[in-house]
Amino acid sequence: MSEEFVLPIRDDLIGMHAYGAPQLDVAARLNVNENPYSVPESLARAMGDAVADIASGLNRYPDRDAVALRAALCGYIATEAGVDVGVEQVWAANGSNEVMHQLFLAFGGPGRLAVTFDPTYSMYPEYARDTFTEFATYPRQADFGIDVPGACDVIEQRRPSIVILTSPNNPTGTALSLADVEAITIKAGTAGAIVIVDEAYAEFRRDNVDSACTLLSRHPNLIVTRTMSKAFALAGARLGYAIAANAGVVSALMLVRLPYHLSAVTQAVATTALAHSDVLQARVAQVREERDAMAMWLTQEGFDVADSDANFLLFGHFSDRHDVWQGLLDRGVLIRETGPEGWLRVTVGTPEENGMFRRALLQVLGRQGEDA
Repeated sequence: MSEEFVLPIRDDLIGMHAYGAPQLDVAARLNVNENPYSVPESLARAMGDAVADIASGLNRYPDRDAVALRAALCGYIATEAGVDVGVEQVWAANGSNEVMHQLFLAFGGPGRLAVTFDPTYSMYPEYARDTFTEFATYPRQADFGIDVPGACDVIEQRRPSIVILTSPNNPTGTALSLADVEAITIKAGTAGAIVIVDEAYAEFRRDNVDSACTLLSRHPNLIVTRTMSKAFALAGARLGYAIAANAGVVSALMLVRLPYHLSAVTQAVATTALAHSDVLQARVAQVREERDAMAMWLTQEGFDVADSDANFLLFGHFSDRHDVWQGLLDRGVLIRETGPEGWLRVTVGTPEENGMFRRALLQVLGRQGEDA
């Protein structure tokens, strides 16, 4: 009998587990920061029509550079962030995950370092692992902001090629001030590093919080990444994009992208959604209102709640957060056990889902008699 075949998997992948949050069929799924509202029926029909229009040409490869989609993104950025950019500054891919992966491919690699500040998005170290980029994190402050002088010292001492600033931050919801972003970006520029500001949740920010896109004209090393998964309710369509101060960034990403990486169907759906962005933004306003109401309720119930400009809330503290998480799940409410020890994260859902969460949380905590 021949010996059992051993797969020649890379040594650094042995024992690793694939990324993924639970996908369970429960009454209130509030764990992965999805938009709780599906696209309106009229927009769904428009998307269907757009796909039907291009279906007869699916025997041909899609527009490799997605020029029409990128032009539509330019129009949206001008409206949403108040910033004019050209097509040569905008790139699109399959979710902001692929955009970030491509940025690591282009600007990371062996002998290069990426730094960011914890707690933050758990996929960043995986991008680094996949691209053989050294990865280092440094702690955020107690309010989940970034110690800017400390960050600048890190950049001076470590000389990274990539600095990631997540704003609003996941899992805390914390937004960085433009002054802080700019100070770090300036320092990174002197060290020869790009700064990626991950704005996946930008549309949910409060009215007095500006996008880092407003800094692009002043800093050639700055890149802002975004997604249509959240505010546009298109998590299933997979469309993310980057806005770069320097058109050379887009040229670099074209070098590392896979051929025809963005399907004609995705391009048609995303372009149609952008043409109806005003309809979708009304739903964003509803989520923001629900978020603020939920934060107030959690605070009144005695929880610490991180200041959030996203569509989720981080709250605590729990001596056994897993026990609380499990108790909620037993009652049909799925949230996320992530972030600092003792904290839990809940996505803002519909008013009905949020009510289910409040009632279930009170029950888990033994406050069944209280009004949720």
